[in-house]
Amino acid sequence: MPFQLAACAEMLWRDRPIDWRAARLTERGLGVGLWNWPDHDLTRLERVGANYTIMNGYLTGRLTDPEGADRLLASARETAEVGKRLGVDRLNLHGTGLGEGGIPIPQHGTFSPGMALRARDTLHRLCDMAEELGVVYTLENLNPLDHPGCPFGSTAEVLSPVSAVNRPQLRINLDLYHTQIGEGDLIRWCRACLPWIGEVQVADNPGRCEPGTGEINYAGVARALRDMGYTGAVGMEAYAAGDSDAAVEAFVAAFTL
Repeated sequence: MPFQLAACAEMLWRDRPIDWRAARLTERGLGVGLWNWPDHDLTRLERVGANYTIMNGYLTGRLTDPEGADRLLASARETAEVGKRLGVDRLNLHGTGLGEGGIPIPQHGTFSPGMALRARDTLHRLCDMAEELGVVYTLENLNPLDHPGCPFGSTAEVLSPVSAVNRPQLRINLDLYHTQIGEGDLIRWCRACLPWIGEVQVADNPGRCEPGTGEINYAGVARALRDMGYTGAVGMEAYAAGDSDAAVEAFVAAFTL
């Protein structure tokens, strides 16, 4: 298996406690993705002994304006300490604030060049803090249909600042579900982002369910990632179309080469 496979615990076995879900994924040999840490009992999650691969790296703030940047950096520092407690590999960012359940919410109707420059400055400040704390952040691309008005609503808008900052404390969380809706051309975007990818996230479209339920040829994407030399994390951030165990099996099968 050339990739480090994980799945988002928030989206599977949704009638079960979060620590049960984390334990179930760990039993299957997978890493565990989380969203909003304040929603959970951290002591119970610690006891699972899971490899927590990624979680939201902030609770409030924005990248693109001074007030929002200050709040984001303070929130990111607090969350970094929680991440270190759980041993989280990567702390995830969006360009906007978070709503209920840790879902990105719109803050701006337009994304101007000035906002991009301010976001780049904020990301440098974030990297300074991450270097001090010994953590890694990822910036996730979104799509304009599910997250209208959100900054960094495309793969291109994420690749530009991350590649410009070009520091090891900041990587791309390349969410191919969002890329498919916003731009398509998944393999070329994987290749363009490759030097800066911290994690690849997957779900099929339409429906945001496991591979094999929609239009994306994830087996072909997996082969392309392997052939271009990617050996990092691939996380399923998808709902189960039916049984969650079957969804995990489908994901593992698509990315086992």
